[in-house]
Amino acid sequence: MPESQRVGLVGAGRMGAPLAANLARTGYAVTIWTRSGTLPDSLAETAVRVVPTLAELGAEHPVILTVLPDLPEVVEVVDGPEGLLSRAEPGTLIVVMGTVSPPRLVAWAADVVERGHRVVDAPLSGGVEGARAGSLSVMVGGEAADVEKLDAILDAVGSTVRHLGPIGSGQLAKACNQSIVATTLSALAEAVTLARHAGLDAEMLLEVLAGGYAGSRLLDEKGSRYLTGDFEAGGAAAFQHKDLGFVLESARSVGVAMPVAALVDQLFGAMTSTGRGGLDHSGVIEIVELLSGSDRTPVRPDPDSP
Repeated sequence: MPESQRVGLVGAGRMGAPLAANLARTGYAVTIWTRSGTLPDSLAETAVRVVPTLAELGAEHPVILTVLPDLPEVVEVVDGPEGLLSRAEPGTLIVVMGTVSPPRLVAWAADVVERGHRVVDAPLSGGVEGARAGSLSVMVGGEAADVEKLDAILDAVGSTVRHLGPIGSGQLAKACNQSIVATTLSALAEAVTLARHAGLDAEMLLEVLAGGYAGSRLLDEKGSRYLTGDFEAGGAAAFQHKDLGFVLESARSVGVAMPVAALVDQLFGAMTSTGRGGLDHSGVIEIVELLSGSDRTPVRPDPDSP
């Protein structure tokens, strides 16, 4: 197998596993590392293989994708004593596909480059559905030569791939994306709550909104959750809150005011502080309902209970 067809991946979870499957179907030799040392069930019928150590994964692959929740997890698997770079060949390319802090990524990437390796950031948008369909939006930051090496790989997982500038540009674009996502979900939550309290049919309201300027992909994908109250799984509210922190951090770093994002951050902070962080981010309507004096929240077990 040519070196250019070998891809390593760390983070074979809800987003990473579909990426690995799509790459394998495209013809890449995909190898993953998991903490359990076993292949996830969702990859059992694919050609994806698993290796026992991060050092082995790094030694065998010129390109390694990380699909992890935040930069500390990336640093741990890359820079640890037996991490990805402990036995890697010079010039190994680390691709950060999770959503992390843009300024902190830039600082860490500079250190990696000083040690003779390369970093590209390529965060994703489109959710698990987009990951499975290979239709993600991929926001890319890095040196042009490094990004060019990834063209075919990124085309295998995304339908909209854009190189936006130097390292950190992809993460900054993702911060913009997350600001819009969180604000839209919060606005939908307020609209549905207002409709219910005023006696409107919420389902009919969402139908008519979808046909006008208020229509959006988020409304199409998440609208039914506002009606059924099913907020299990999906895009975790805790991650949305984390990402909003990156939005505000990035805004402060360049002196930009984002008052709406700051308010929405408080709503998602309330989700995490009230034990709702594991719910889909559309579950922010539960906080709006609480603030409006009508708790529609179903009884859930204490997240800290066994």
